[in-house]
Amino acid sequence: MKLIGITGPTGAGKTTALQTLEALGVRVIDADRVYHALLEESAPLRAALTERFGGTILDAAGRVDRKALARQVFGDPAALADLNAVTHRFILAEIARQAEEARNQGAPAVAVDAAALLESGLGEQCDAVVGVLAPKELRIRRIMAREGISEDYARRRAEAQPPDGFYRAGCTHILENRPEDSLEAFQDRAKALFSALL
Repeated sequence: MKLIGITGPTGAGKTTALQTLEALGVRVIDADRVYHALLEESAPLRAALTERFGGTILDAAGRVDRKALARQVFGDPAALADLNAVTHRFILAEIARQAEEARNQGAPAVAVDAAALLESGLGEQCDAVVGVLAPKELRIRRIMAREGISEDYARRRAEAQPPDGFYRAGCTHILENRPEDSLEAFQDRAKALFSALL
């Protein structure tokens, strides 16, 4: 069973690429969804986070308060690195568990959608790593339309992400989402790439 990593900046077209993979029978694992589920359900993760960041990251019910945690790491690269070191370990273990489950159920491949695929080391475990890229101005317009946010906020989000060169250097394949592409043209290009990888 193949493991395909999907990464790239927000607004580039990863969702469309992942829908194309699902249509080919590939099981998709969303690393963000895994992380959020672990924050809710994993007592060992909660204990590891509390040990590093203290009890102030827990709400009245004893659950991890994501906003309180974010406040501790915002603008503090060392704290963010510690957060990633703790969480990536749990996230990677859960992704491996879900991938094994998919293998046992006969899935032809698993695709892992992860913004930090390359940074976490997960990319090294993949048979292929596909970076989905689109020009920054196109991504900014998409983020604004999708989330109903201002151009200034969308631009700051786009500029906080790694540059295209980071993905071009770290990925085995690049899937371009060009300004002149129709949705169908991009889907066709994605299907051709993924069919070849499978």
